Amino acid sequence: MEASSYPVELQRKVDTYLEGLRFAADPAVARLEEAMRYSLLAGGKRIRPVLTLATAEARGRAPDEVLPLAAAIEMIHTYSLIHDDLPAMD
Repeated sequence: MEASSYPVELQRKVDTYLEGLRFAADPAVARLEEAMRYSLLAGGKRIRPVLTLATAEARGRAPDEVLPLAAAIEMIHTYSLIHDDLPAMD
């Protein structure tokens, strides 16, 4: 793997993992899941999860082992961005 493509490859791993997540099977919350997925998958550099995967690799662990942790970090970050913009949260 070329050094310049390294972070991009990790970003793709994170994006693919996030796209595969499902939050609810209940049709009653389908619109909520749609909104969650819209916000989560809107794009971005994925710096936090990429750093998580790179750190795991530097410590001798396969990046795929920590993908759930990296995804959780990205979901918390997305949550914080959304809730920071809500007027009731000021």
